[in-house]
Amino acid sequence: MNLNTVVEFLTRKAPRFGFLAGMLLVLAIHLPSATFAQDGIDGVTGFARDPVHVAAWPGGRKVAVSFALFVEEFGFGQGPVFRPDLANRNPDLVNEAFRQYAIDWGIPRVGRLFRELDVPLSIVLNAEFPRAHASVWKEFRATQPNAPIVAHGMNNSNHILPLGRGLAEQKAYIRRTLDLIAGTTGVKPSGWSSPSVYSNGDTMQAMAAEGITYNLDQMDSDIISRLKTPDGPLVLLPYPVVTVDMGQNLARMKTPAEIEALWLDYVSELAREARANPAREAPTVVIGIHPFVIGTPDGAAALRRVLLRLKTDDAVWLTDTDAILKAAALK
Repeated sequence: MNLNTVVEFLTRKAPRFGFLAGMLLVLAIHLPSATFAQDGIDGVTGFARDPVHVAAWPGGRKVAVSFALFVEEFGFGQGPVFRPDLANRNPDLVNEAFRQYAIDWGIPRVGRLFRELDVPLSIVLNAEFPRAHASVWKEFRATQPNAPIVAHGMNNSNHILPLGRGLAEQKAYIRRTLDLIAGTTGVKPSGWSSPSVYSNGDTMQAMAAEGITYNLDQMDSDIISRLKTPDGPLVLLPYPVVTVDMGQNLARMKTPAEIEALWLDYVSELAREARANPAREAPTVVIGIHPFVIGTPDGAAALRRVLLRLKTDDAVWLTDTDAILKAAALK
């Protein structure tokens, strides 16, 4: 039973039973909390949004965890800033070196780590990256030849989504992104992550119209949901704000070791909740990782400890985004 059904039922029954009885009726109806929270209308897009029911993941595991590496193109003088006090310098050697190290050394290091530990990885890719950094992309892709590619727009600085310019322009932008990725990698993505997680209702509709089946723009849930756009359904995979390493590192000044503790607490608590209540929906978390943070030696060491720990938890399924959709019978 969804929220609308409950409201309709109480509207009919409340005059007969009174306010208190009506409230008791709500308590008597067994509504899973996750379903109650996700049923109804999406507040950002205005489209209908419903939960996708998953009792368990393969092997009876209860928590699906996918690490998604963001492989991004910013351009010279653009991108994350490690030392804001130096950002006005010209040239800004310190912050430029911070960004370039992440590309040249961080991305390949992360690819090798996931290959070594035999853990699936998802790749969130700016379409302009493979051409701008051809040798890095070749080296990295060789370590992760089968990792699914999630489209991440053209770049992350001056060629992002044309928000506010109408549905047709967003469709064209998404189409160009998918075509460029297909041309340089041989893979046409079915997943999307908006640059800087900045999208609107037109974006969601445009994604569906251009053949995207899922995205990582949902940051408000533990479970998968389905958005019903005018151009077809779109699966929303949970991508929590607090688990994104770059936000924790650059905005909140957390070290990789502190982020390590956060990740382990986050996933372990989901697993504990699942063990305590096996009837709960099986949660999903896509964890965003960036080479600026976990591509350094200390960052990779922290990530290694996280992966080794999660591999020992029989409630946790380490996987990739495409496999999550297949297991949920959505692909």
